[in-house]
Amino acid sequence: MTAIFQPAPSTATPSAPGLYAPPDARDALRGEARSLPSWTLTPRQLCDLELLSNGAFAPLEGFLDSADYRSVIEDMRLADGALWPMPITLDVPVDVAAEWVPGDRIALRHPEGVALAILELSDLFEPDPAREALAVFGTLDRSHPGVDAIFTGHPVRLGGRVQAIEPSPHRAFADRRLGPAEVRDLAHQRGWERIVAFQTRNPLHRAHVELIRRAARRADAQILLHPVIGVTKPGDVDAATRVRCYEAVLEQFDADQIALALLPLAMRMGGPREALWHALIRRNFGCTHFIVGRDHAGPGTDADGLPFYGPYAAQELVRKHQEDIGLEIVDFEELAYDPKTDAYLTAAESEGRPLERLSGTELRRRLDRGDDVPTWFSFPAVLDELRRRHRPRARRGFTVFLTGLSGAGKSTVAHVLLEELERRGPRSVTLLDGDLVRQHLSSELGFSREHRDLNVTRIGFVASEITKAGGIALCAPIAPYAAARAEVRRAVESHGGFFEVHVATPLEVCEGRDPKGLYARARAGEIRGFTGIDDPYEVPETPELHIQTHDRSPAESAAVILERLESDGYLPRLETRRSPKLPPSLPRRPKTQ
Repeated sequence: MTAIFQPAPSTATPSAPGLYAPPDARDALRGEARSLPSWTLTPRQLCDLELLSNGAFAPLEGFLDSADYRSVIEDMRLADGALWPMPITLDVPVDVAAEWVPGDRIALRHPEGVALAILELSDLFEPDPAREALAVFGTLDRSHPGVDAIFTGHPVRLGGRVQAIEPSPHRAFADRRLGPAEVRDLAHQRGWERIVAFQTRNPLHRAHVELIRRAARRADAQILLHPVIGVTKPGDVDAATRVRCYEAVLEQFDADQIALALLPLAMRMGGPREALWHALIRRNFGCTHFIVGRDHAGPGTDADGLPFYGPYAAQELVRKHQEDIGLEIVDFEELAYDPKTDAYLTAAESEGRPLERLSGTELRRRLDRGDDVPTWFSFPAVLDELRRRHRPRARRGFTVFLTGLSGAGKSTVAHVLLEELERRGPRSVTLLDGDLVRQHLSSELGFSREHRDLNVTRIGFVASEITKAGGIALCAPIAPYAAARAEVRRAVESHGGFFEVHVATPLEVCEGRDPKGLYARARAGEIRGFTGIDDPYEVPETPELHIQTHDRSPAESAAVILERLESDGYLPRLETRRSPKLPPSLPRRPKTQ
C-alpha cells in the first residue's frame, strides 16, 4: 500500500484553531464538566460537534440560536450576513430542555461518557418542522432522509457557543481523520498551492478515478480525496469497508499527487443546499477547487419515483455563490466505458459509439446474487472488499419484524416461521417475542411512550447484531410507533435484510380473542395507555408485507412471508413447496367464515 502521509501527531490532541480550549485550560474544563448537567450526543450530533470543534464549520462558533436558525433557513445566511445554508442545531426532548435556562453550562458527552465540550446555552426554541423541511429541502416527503430526520428528531433546539475539550474518541483509521489544520499543514509541507477536493459516500471505481484525474488536470491541482464517513444515506456501504476501498484506490495515483482524509460529516442529503455547504467546508480545509456532481448529495427519488432535485441544480447554486465561497467549482463529467478504446469517455468523446455502464443498482444486484462484475467497471482490490462485506443474500443475515396489535397473531406466526427456518438451515434463528423480551431484556420498563420506544430499540439492537453475524432474527413486538420502527430498520439494514410485516388483524378480532384479558381490563379502565384502546397504533405505511390472521391460518401467513424471502433471494426456493406446520404447542386456528 502506498504511504500517502505519516499520521499527524496532532490527531489525538488538536492544536488547530477552531473551538478547542487552550491545552492549559482543558483540565479545568474536564473538572467543571463533572458537576454540570449533561446531554449524551446522538450520532448526528457527534458529527456536528466534531466539525464545529475542529473548524470545519467555520465561521460557526457553536450551535445556532433562534436568530441564526431563522436566517439560515430563510436566506442561507447567518444573522450577520455570512453565507451558511444548513441549520446546525442541537435537538433535545421537551422534558430535558425544561430543566435548563439560558446562561446554563451543559456538558456534551460521548455515549461512552467522555465530556467532549461544554455548551454555553444562550437560547432554547421550538422550530416549525414543516417550515424547515420546505425551506431547506424543498419537500415534506418523509422518504427524504433529511426531512424524516427533522420530523423524528427532538422538538426543542439548543443554541449557544461551544468550548471544545477533546475530540470524539476514534479507534479505526485514526491516522486518516485529518481536520482542517492537519490538511492545511500537509499541503504546506508538500508545497501544494492548488487542491481539488472530491467528496463521495460510495466506493470508488474506474470511472471515478478517471473523473478525478481529469478534474485535477483541468484545475492544475493536487487531489484531496475527502469521503464522508459520518452519517450518510440509509443502506450505504459501511464506513470501514469504504475506507479500505479508498485505500486500495490510492494505488492508482502517484503518492505526491493525492491525500486521503476522512470527513465525519452527518449528511442531510439536501441536494443544492448540501452542495453549497460541502463547498464551504472544503474552503475551510484549504481547498481551491471542488468537484460538484450533477446530482450532488441528492437522496434519490421521491414517493412518486421522481428526483427530488433537478440534474444540475446543485452545480447552478454553488456556481452562483462561487465568489462568496472563495473556491472554484469543477463540474462533474459523466463518463462511461468505451470497449473500442478500453477507456472511459464522455458521450461527446465517443463520437456516437455505444458506451457501457453499470449502475449502482445493477452492481448491488450482482453482489446480492454472487454474479461476476466486469473487470472494466472496477478494480480487483475494491471488488474483493465489497464481496467480503456484501455477501450474497442467500448467505446474509436478515430480520423479520412482525408488528401489530396485541392478539393479532404475531407470536403464533413467528413460531411457525421459527420451526420452518430452523428446518431449512443453515443459519441460526432467534425469536425475540414481545412478551419474552419484556421478561428478560426490558423487565424494568413500564408502558410509557418513552419506555415502549426503548423496548423496541433494544429489540432492534439485538436483531441488528444477529443480522450482522449472519443469523436470522424473528421479532414480534407490538411496536406501536413509526419512529421507533424506523430506527430498528436503520439499525438492521446496515448489516443485512429487513422485512417489516404488518400483522393487520382488525381490532375487533384481536379484542374478541383477548387471550390474556388485557382488552377487557383496558375497557374497564384498569389499564391505561393500552394500544388500540386509549393509545394509538401507528399503522405502517410501507411495510414489506401486510398479512391478516383472521382469514388465513398461521401456516398460510408464514408461507406468504417465506415466499417473499425466497423471491428476494434470502432463502433458496424449495423445489416442492409445502405449507409450514404449526408446532405441537400451538394448535391450528380454524378460518373465520
